Amino acid sequence: MKNKVQLITYVDRLTAGGFADLKQLLDGKLEGAFGGVHPLPFFLPIDGADAGFDPVDHTLVDPRLGTWEDVKALSQSVEIMADLIVNHVSADNPSFRDFLAKGAASDFADMFMTYGKVFPNGATEADLLSIYRPRPGLPFTKTTLGDGTQRMLWTTFTPQQIDIDVFSEKGAAYLDAILARFSQSGVTALRLDAAGYAIKKPGTSCFMIPETYAFLSELADKARALGMEVLVEIHSYYRDQIEIARKVDRVYDFALPPLVLHALYSGEAGPLAEWLKISPRNCITVLDTHDGIGVIDVGAHSDGRPGLLQPAAIDRLVETMHERSGGQSRQATGAAASNLDLYQVNSTYFDALGRNETDYLIARAVQFFAPGIPQVYYIGLLGGVNDMELLARSRVGRDINRHYYQAEEVDQALETPLVRSLLALMRLRNEHPAFDGEFTLDEVSPSAVALIWTKGEDSIRLDVDFAARSAVISAAGSAGERRLAVDLTLAG
Repeated sequence: MKNKVQLITYVDRLTAGGFADLKQLLDGKLEGAFGGVHPLPFFLPIDGADAGFDPVDHTLVDPRLGTWEDVKALSQSVEIMADLIVNHVSADNPSFRDFLAKGAASDFADMFMTYGKVFPNGATEADLLSIYRPRPGLPFTKTTLGDGTQRMLWTTFTPQQIDIDVFSEKGAAYLDAILARFSQSGVTALRLDAAGYAIKKPGTSCFMIPETYAFLSELADKARALGMEVLVEIHSYYRDQIEIARKVDRVYDFALPPLVLHALYSGEAGPLAEWLKISPRNCITVLDTHDGIGVIDVGAHSDGRPGLLQPAAIDRLVETMHERSGGQSRQATGAAASNLDLYQVNSTYFDALGRNETDYLIARAVQFFAPGIPQVYYIGLLGGVNDMELLARSRVGRDINRHYYQAEEVDQALETPLVRSLLALMRLRNEHPAFDGEFTLDEVSPSAVALIWTKGEDSIRLDVDFAARSAVISAAGSAGERRLAVDLTLAG
């Protein structure tokens, strides 16, 4: 993967069109801003129960967006990452519909995970309590099959997302077919979605157990053999994340978003600095994604080990997010909306900062200078704000941060001082040679840090004082020392 800023976006929500429109935008007004793009699930259909993360057919592009040839054409402009949704398929998937209609007589009967497969002799209370699930309740859905039998299907996320048995013949063939299709279509990186839940074993949490690592390693080897590297998406305790990073190509730095917010809210640089000293260097850094702003990644472990922030600090962090967003994030989080994720606050990052433009640019500068490859969500790229109308229509919490842009909205956003400054910062991150060198951190004071990159004679430095909410970028090299023309002091 190129060491350049990556875009993560729904194709139709940024362009109001398809892959051809996305290519035109990246080749035109966004030229030089991105080295790669992660189009969020573009498979058939893009508008299922979970915004594409419940594909009916993972090997077909939704025709509303284009074709695999359009995907390949885009790969001539930028590198492409695609989602391999490992854990489940849509309840409308043809293989599952066949199983639903025929029961045990279906050729696909063995493809889907059931309670009985994991617990053939029944489960104890302790077995069930051990299962980790990102939402309330147990991961089972009672279903009556066409032959009259009743089964308890394993449904980690929703009853519309049916977990597959990745070790079954049909399940393995399904995943292999997706890898082959990606490889043929110019995809060079995979994001393994929900991969931590793929392996079920009695008496365990069924989440990132040793057998999961073994499965992911085997899947990653298959992907690499086809010329694709692998990003694993897992929200977890920060030391577990460090261990996971040692075993895969890339992981997300999900601790960074809440730690940057904490630093800007409190004026304290310490927790962020401690994380930057030990964070995985093979990470993808984010501030915002298609999901909410996670807090589990900075919290304590269930066994009592402390997190990157103390419980009281996390409570203040969450409440401040709600306050800065004018209470909007509270309407989109937890029991207030149908998306009952236990570990995130739903809001745009700009709204979580009270729409303060200086704070927002400082946050982005920290992200771009932190170790790893930066990824920017389309809402964040355009300085987008909470979409309360979409939230009211869908009652899905994460839709607050999934606005559908029209072309004129994009054009207007690209001309704002905020977005123009952000694009300048992104192009700087892509072009300066020092970012291919070594990272060091200087703790200047309890409120201030310097993030420094050095390669040979070239160096670039970001000085941030979170208490003063000020930042300066400077560079040194063959041309001498200079401050850079990136405006981080917009009025908020």
